Amino acid sequence: MGHDSGFEPADGDGPEETVADAGRAAEVRAAYEGLLQIRRLTGGVEAPSPWELRLMPRAVAIVLEAAGHPPSAVDARGLRSRTGYRVVPGADRVEVTWTGPPGSGAAAEERERLKACAAELERHGWECLLYRGPRGRRFLEVEAPPTGRA
Repeated sequence: MGHDSGFEPADGDGPEETVADAGRAAEVRAAYEGLLQIRRLTGGVEAPSPWELRLMPRAVAIVLEAAGHPPSAVDARGLRSRTGYRVVPGADRVEVTWTGPPGSGAAAEERERLKACAAELERHGWECLLYRGPRGRRFLEVEAPPTGRA
C-alpha cells in the first residue's frame, strides 16, 4: 500500500477520468482494506495508525473515497469540473472542503455533505470540527484523536 503501488486516493484535485475509471472501485477497496489491516496490526481498528498519522491526507482521502463520498475533480486547465470533497494537507491536520465548478451549488450543500464526511471520519477515529471560513464557506478540520483518551 505504499506510494510505489501506483494507486493515489482521490484528493479532489485530480482529473475526472481517474475518478470514473472502471477498475477504480477495486483499487479503492484494496487500499481501504490495507488501511484496516495496518490498524489491526498496530493496535486496533478504532483509531488511526501511525502510518495514517504520517500520511494523514492520504488516509483521510482513502476513508472518504471508500465510503462513497464523491471527490471533486479538475479539468486539463486546472478548473473545477466536478463537485465533491477536497482534501488539503496542513501542518498537523487536514482540511476537507466541499467544492465544485462555479454555479454547481456546492456552497448550498456543503454543510450537509461535510457533516456526512465528518461522521464517516469520526467512525474511523478521527477528530473533526466544522468551521465557517472566508466568505462564509464551511470546511472540516480533521485531526488525530487526542492521545490517552479511553
